[in-house]
Amino acid sequence: MTAASGSLRGLKIWTVLAVSSLIYGCSSGIAAPQEGLPVLEACFVSAAGTVPVELEVARTSEQRQKGLMGRKSMATNAGMLFEYREPRQASHGFWMYKTLIPLDIAYLNRDGVIGSIRHMVPCASASGSGCPTYPAGVSFIQAVEMNAGFFRQHGIRRGDRLNVGKDNCPAR
Repeated sequence: MTAASGSLRGLKIWTVLAVSSLIYGCSSGIAAPQEGLPVLEACFVSAAGTVPVELEVARTSEQRQKGLMGRKSMATNAGMLFEYREPRQASHGFWMYKTLIPLDIAYLNRDGVIGSIRHMVPCASASGSGCPTYPAGVSFIQAVEMNAGFFRQHGIRRGDRLNVGKDNCPAR
């Protein structure tokens, strides 16, 4: 192999890696997002301050059902916003079937105010019926899943708010 062909090969490998990271959202900090899901900028606002986040948005039943299944990791300030057309009852919950990373979930009302936060652990069961659910305990119309410990680490609690859109996020 000549030096020229070696550097051309290196350029090809670099190009494949760059294109892959664009396709899989690595440049936005989200590991292998669901194809076709919009990603929006948002922030959590609490007494402790403002925390910017990037959220994939799951709006359809199919998108919500898949959620973060199969992800091996997620960037620090990345997560998923689950949106519903109608409010869900307090008994409605999420499960961790085929979800590989521990998550925290915040259940939100129409105004983006957090009604409850739950910690969820991966479920090793081969069937969904063997996985526990994590009910909201409050009615909600949106839910946000983040890496486990995210809310505690940033001092985000019940009563704090999710603001959607960069323009709706106060400067730090």
